[in-house]
Amino acid sequence: MLIFGRMSWFGKKDKLQLIAFQAYGSKSHFYARGRALEDEEIDLAQKGFFKLLVNSVKRFETDEIKRTPVIIALSDGRTLTGKTDKNGYFIINESLENLDTLTNEEGWLNYEISYGDENLRREILQENRFPGELLIPSKHAKFGVISDIDDTIIHTGVASSFKWRVIFNTFFKNVDKRLPLEGAAEFYHLLHRGVSGEESNPIFYVSHSPWNLYRYLELFLTKNNFPKGPILLRSFADFGNLKNRKEKPQKQKEILNILKTYPELPIILIGDSGEHDADIYMEIAEQYPDQIVAIYLRSVKHKRKMLRIKGLVENYKTTPVLLVEKSEDAIVHAKEEGFI
Repeated sequence: MLIFGRMSWFGKKDKLQLIAFQAYGSKSHFYARGRALEDEEIDLAQKGFFKLLVNSVKRFETDEIKRTPVIIALSDGRTLTGKTDKNGYFIINESLENLDTLTNEEGWLNYEISYGDENLRREILQENRFPGELLIPSKHAKFGVISDIDDTIIHTGVASSFKWRVIFNTFFKNVDKRLPLEGAAEFYHLLHRGVSGEESNPIFYVSHSPWNLYRYLELFLTKNNFPKGPILLRSFADFGNLKNRKEKPQKQKEILNILKTYPELPIILIGDSGEHDADIYMEIAEQYPDQIVAIYLRSVKHKRKMLRIKGLVENYKTTPVLLVEKSEDAIVHAKEEGFI
């Protein structure tokens, strides 16, 4: 066993961790990413204003392990190498054959990732092996689903004035207090299983939220019985950068990359009417009219935003678009379209 750690201000050795984000690939394409950090030992089950505030600070005040090599080991003995960047993130993007032979019945491929730098070794405190997994859609899949998270499956408050509800919900509510939208988990499971009940249609979760919230959102999805799927967020460093107006939002880039990765897989897009999902999804549908088979947009409690979205939907003909007041409406439509 190896130990990984650094000295804190108080002389304590902080453990190191490698967080492998759930990703996606194909039978000939391995794509993994994650982050190397000091382990702040955040307890997501903690309650109380002060403890929640401390946890939130820990999530965003991270100590990254920069520019260090990492090694991925597959179950068949093959290995891959990569290196973290200045923010501790790593991406390993390689062409490999027969990856589908390493997956389970749902299409998940498990691997192990470890630090490759001998200088990081310390006395025995933890093992230098961390779990990771990526999704290779099952051959039984008939379509895929790409879903937003905020105010699409979890009450966030992105339509609130000055985003104050987003701040409160993110920093001062633990996972147990966060509420999913009624019926959302049931709808997603129906889509995941498809008409036959055995299709294993992949679900991808995308959000403008930073990677710092990855484990928080992963636990929320698990606790509220949503189908397991890759969670695709963005770097917190991007929030402070002045972006070129012509550059696509990270969420849009993630969706486009999924479409390019699985060109033969029809895709359903699910979002909300609070921000820019409608504009992004309709633009994508114009680019991929044969691949985007439906768009579902959850209604939000904001009169002006809803008027704008209704105007967009009324004049849109490329792909079926449904404004969803409640999950039952989406379920009825999905049955009519032959998705479930």
